Amino acid sequence: MPRYALLIAYRGEGFHGWQRQPGLMTVQEVLEDAAAKLNGGVVPTLAAAGRTDSGVHAEGQVAEVEVSAELPPTRLRAALDFHTRPHPLSVRAAAFAPEGWSPRFSARMRHYRYRILNRPARPALEQGQVWHVPQPLDAGAMHRAAQHLLGKHDFSAFRAASCQAKDALRTLDRLEVTREGEEVVIRVSARSFLHHQVRNLVGTLHPVGRGQREEEWPRAVLDGRDRRAAGQTAPPEGLCFMGVEYEEKLGWQAGPA
Repeated sequence: MPRYALLIAYRGEGFHGWQRQPGLMTVQEVLEDAAAKLNGGVVPTLAAAGRTDSGVHAEGQVAEVEVSAELPPTRLRAALDFHTRPHPLSVRAAAFAPEGWSPRFSARMRHYRYRILNRPARPALEQGQVWHVPQPLDAGAMHRAAQHLLGKHDFSAFRAASCQAKDALRTLDRLEVTREGEEVVIRVSARSFLHHQVRNLVGTLHPVGRGQREEEWPRAVLDGRDRRAAGQTAPPEGLCFMGVEYEEKLGWQAGPA
């Protein structure tokens, strides 16, 4: 049967995360049920580049599916996009999956973005897509503190208690904090992440931006390897899975405009 790579976007507040769970609406369930209509009614299992939590969004999630219907990628994309309605999910593009390729294990870099709406007024159009922090934040101080966390380290202080990774050693390639109008935007890149790592990094940079902690504090937390010493876990709604890089050229196809 043909194997396809899928490029997917979704609004996280409409789902209880990526992974299928009994009695809960998840991204995996919606996509697998849609794919079953192209697979003789048999529900296939989708593998994804990353399992996002409840409330976390995606612009560039990547998944793999195998179905019995032999369709050009553009027709597969359109069919899945149709069958996932009315859920807040879009199959942006599809491609034939290369031999031996895996959306998870073939990934060379994953990119996330976290948005903080930093103004007194609560969000309106941005509701559900940002963390609202009404107190002023110093994005420059947050960025300078973030640079001390780059590189290969034991990120035990920034992993969730439920994290199932065998060890906490990770290489953080990018942790950039910028102010963009009323928003403070954090962009994070690494080959792989621990559970809640990005949200815990943001939650630890937050008191630095508030002036409640010194710029050296996040590095001291990192070196201490104690999750209890770090900041809060930032809310999920500000986080978006932006995309994945692979060595393979996937040749995404979206179809005619």
